[in-house]
Amino acid sequence: MDAIAKNVYIEERFLGVTLGVIVQPRGLIQIDAPPAPEDGRAWRAAMMGMGDGHERVLVNLDSHPDRTLGVRAMDCTVIAHEMTARAFQNRPNTFKAQGDETGANWEAIPGLGSVRWAPPEISFVQTMTLHWGGSPVILESHPGPTAGAIWVILPEEKVVFIGDAVIKGQPPFLAHADIPAWIEALELLQSADYKGFTVVSGRGGVVTPQAIRSQFDFLKKVHDRVEKIGKKRSTSPTATDKLADQLLKEFRSPAAKHKQYAHRLSHGLRNYYARNYTSSSKHAVEE
Repeated sequence: MDAIAKNVYIEERFLGVTLGVIVQPRGLIQIDAPPAPEDGRAWRAAMMGMGDGHERVLVNLDSHPDRTLGVRAMDCTVIAHEMTARAFQNRPNTFKAQGDETGANWEAIPGLGSVRWAPPEISFVQTMTLHWGGSPVILESHPGPTAGAIWVILPEEKVVFIGDAVIKGQPPFLAHADIPAWIEALELLQSADYKGFTVVSGRGGVVTPQAIRSQFDFLKKVHDRVEKIGKKRSTSPTATDKLADQLLKEFRSPAAKHKQYAHRLSHGLRNYYARNYTSSSKHAVEE
C-alpha cells in the first residue's frame, strides 16, 4: 500500500484494478474491490487498524466486474452512480464465470465460480459529497467508459481517482463507452481545474499528464475510425475486428497479454459499433 497524500493510499498488487482508501476521522472510504476472493481477504486485513473511526463505506467508480465482483466480501455500505445501480438490475443476482471473452482481468482468475453481486445501497445522479470529519470527498459523475462512471475528488489533498477514464499501457474498455463524453471528460482533466492534482487511474495507479494526453489522442482516433466505418453502414463484424488489430499495435504489451488485449478491443469495438451505428441493435448501455 502506497501513500499518495496525507491519509490517502492506493494498492496495486492485486489482479483487477487499482484500489484506494481514504482515512478520515469517522472511518475508511474505500475505492473499489479486488475480484479474487483471496485478494479481498488480504485487502481487508491490510486495512485493519487504519484510522480511529469504525465506519466503512465503499465507492464503485463504475459497474465493471473487475471492480464490483469482490464488493460483497468487503462487507460495508456501497455507493455508486445511479446508472451503475441500474446496471445491476440487468444482471442475474449471481455472477457465473462463463460467457464471451471480453479481455477483463477477472477472466484470468481460476476457479472463480459463482459470486453474489452487491448492488449499491446509495446512489446519486450528478454529485455527492461525504463529510466524515476530515476534508470533503466529492463523488462526481463523468460518463465515458460507462454511463455510470464517476470520479472521487479530494480538493484539499489535490487527488482525483478517475477509474477507467485513463488506462495506462493497455487498451481501454469500449463495450459500454460513450466516446464523445469520454473525450470531454479528458479535456476537463487536462484543464487548469486539475493542474497540480495527483491523478489515479483505476488500472495502473498514478498517471502522468502524458498518459492522459495519450488516452485522449487514442480515443479521438477510435472515434474517427469508427465514424468512417459507420458512414459505410457496414454490418459485418470484420470491419471492427480489422480496426481492433490495427489499434492493438499502438500498445507495447507483453506477449502474455496480447490475446487478452486483442479480445478486449475486438469485443469492445463490436459492441460500441452495434449500439451506436446499427439501428436494429438493442444493446443496453451497461450490463
